[in-house]
Amino acid sequence: MNATERLEALVSIETPSGHAAGISAAYELVDEWLAPLLGPVRSHTVDGVVHARWGAARPRVLLLGHIDTVWPLGTIDRLPFALDGDRCTGPGVFDMKGGIVAMAAALALAGRTDDVGVLITGDEEVGSLTSRGLIESEASASEAVLVLEPSLGGAVKIARCGGSMYTLDVTGRAAHAGLEPWNGVNALVELAHQIIDVTTLADADLGTTVSPTVAHAGTVTNVIPEHATLRIDVRGWSVDELERVDRELRARVPVDSRARIDLSGGINRPPMEEHSSAALLALAREVTAALGDGELRAASVGGASDGNFTAALGVPTLDGLGPDGDGAHAEHEWASLASISQRARLVAGMIDGWNP
Repeated sequence: MNATERLEALVSIETPSGHAAGISAAYELVDEWLAPLLGPVRSHTVDGVVHARWGAARPRVLLLGHIDTVWPLGTIDRLPFALDGDRCTGPGVFDMKGGIVAMAAALALAGRTDDVGVLITGDEEVGSLTSRGLIESEASASEAVLVLEPSLGGAVKIARCGGSMYTLDVTGRAAHAGLEPWNGVNALVELAHQIIDVTTLADADLGTTVSPTVAHAGTVTNVIPEHATLRIDVRGWSVDELERVDRELRARVPVDSRARIDLSGGINRPPMEEHSSAALLALAREVTAALGDGELRAASVGGASDGNFTAALGVPTLDGLGPDGDGAHAEHEWASLASISQRARLVAGMIDGWNP
């Protein structure tokens, strides 16, 4: 199979987070590509989620990625894989199945793979709650980590915000909205106060964002809602900022003293700091120049990845080594077919050239 055929086959297997059958089928396909190069897959199941590992137990270079996507089952029927010139489209083609195809191609091109490992996880899009321990264990046994997440317009990613995820639950008291609304405690009204208030914890000068993202409340129109729920996404460039927001969220009290609020969740990924990528970025630029592919650009980005975990351990980490494209998590998602081949050459050169 060439790169286009591999990408179409992988994109056509739907792998939304939590869909065990699809994720397992995708691992089986990837194993067909990697097993001849690294040996058969070793599966790790954590709380029902399967993660896949190939190659050396203590690798000189660990290639890291994820198989799950944000797209629900049935999306492939509406947005099937398609190729228009250099532009490939389909659910997950950019984030990050194109990176996995590039990863397999890089391993086929590399001159040395006996001390290379691959870890592909199944729950990155929902916070890596079951894979974090495995990622950290494998990274700690490695000398460098190359993350095949998508690039930013062709730029590799040398720093990422850290992130936190929270759920705020409000409990009030139900009542008939027509007969005796005054006897109720409206959880939705309390939630509205909380939504506005938590946004004030952001700090634009420091790049800290606090974003209410999902809310649920109520049952039927004529009942005062007893329960309401809010999900909150927090991003920050420093651990201090993530910890500040965490403290302030945990100190929240209800505006209506008759209501109760409960906060769950916390800091999910530490920031990926720029110094963690310096040596690998220098190597990537050397390889790019040797390949005649021009200047390799680098960027700091707000989104987090599993590279945040590995960088926080002090393991040299370079992210965004996947293909060029755009539209991650959006219906216009696309990846450049030519860039998949270019990234494969770059990663192969880095595998061969990394000698700490």
